[in-house]
Amino acid sequence: MIFTQEHEELRRTTKSFIENEINPFVEEWELAGHFPAKEVFKKMGNLGLLGITKPEQFGGIALDYSYEVAFAEEIGGAMCGGVPLAIGVQTNMATPALAQFGSNELRHEFLAPALAGEMVASIAVSEPAAGSDVASITTNAIKDGDDYIINGSKMWITNATQADFFCLLANTSDGSRHRNKSLIIVPANLPGITIGEKLNKLGMRSSDTAPIFFDNVRVPQRYLIGEEGNGFTYQMLQFQEERLFGAAMNLKYLELCINSTIDYTRDRKAFGQSLLDNQVIHFRLAEMQSEVEALRSMLYRSTQMHVNGDDVSLLASMTKLKAGKLTREIPDACLQFWGGMGYIEETIVNRIYRDCRLTAIGGGADEVMMGIISKMMGTHPGKNK
Repeated sequence: MIFTQEHEELRRTTKSFIENEINPFVEEWELAGHFPAKEVFKKMGNLGLLGITKPEQFGGIALDYSYEVAFAEEIGGAMCGGVPLAIGVQTNMATPALAQFGSNELRHEFLAPALAGEMVASIAVSEPAAGSDVASITTNAIKDGDDYIINGSKMWITNATQADFFCLLANTSDGSRHRNKSLIIVPANLPGITIGEKLNKLGMRSSDTAPIFFDNVRVPQRYLIGEEGNGFTYQMLQFQEERLFGAAMNLKYLELCINSTIDYTRDRKAFGQSLLDNQVIHFRLAEMQSEVEALRSMLYRSTQMHVNGDDVSLLASMTKLKAGKLTREIPDACLQFWGGMGYIEETIVNRIYRDCRLTAIGGGADEVMMGIISKMMGTHPGKNK
């Protein structure tokens, strides 16, 4: 994948935004447990950063997905993981299916303001008993005249306390669990919706996360995205871009982890020399940086396939799996080299350690990725039954 001058201009715009509008406020937002999404997203919308791949008629720029990956890499330069995560929900989790399959009426009503940063979007899929196993959700949307009546609950929902609408996955029939689901746009201010208490998380603290409860929530059937019963398929398609975006978003964060560890171990003296002079440390850091470059190569190859219109399910799952592994191993190894200082919350390696741990869980756990890969390799025992 070759980046053009246009990619580099996008990178510069995004990097400048992160340096001027995000990083100066990160400490405040981390302590508060949220960031002002509407304010930040509006500024991003004014720069065109929320609609990079979305249709021009709804305020997007209609570029290919390689530009989204370049953008995702740069927002990874934030000094926390929570804000980039919330941005990714807006751009690559809650709006792709709406942009691709939603009616023009629906896209004018919800997609256009989301791209302009005038609405905060949230993806409502996971449930207390159905995280990575998406097909097991129990939230129902039953037809009643021209409406759906929605009952159920969702868990671990990013942007939940600030959202203007949810892209909700619900069961709309009693058929096969892969063909009975639909994606529905649900405005957050409807009667019967209750947002639970903000969750106190290990990491991603500047990103607000909460459960949502739906009690006989009435939604017009025209808020259905695409065709009824195709929601599981649409969500699987959204997952591919979510997984690529997540891998891209982590590249700079991992490099920050490595580089901050280099600086710390170079300055820190023990037994008469810099910690960095110990072979076990500088060799391990060399290995870590090599692994990050391998992840970057996998990401770029996956992205090019996606841009070409090829099925990227296998390679995207491999890329996500690799990202999940590295975001556990690299912060853990780096924190060890920081010693006692790494155990202090105020250090950057501590924050990265906490924030990155979600990568191996969100968007499909590592074990789910391995299941997908083994099925596509023909080695999964389920393929032989």
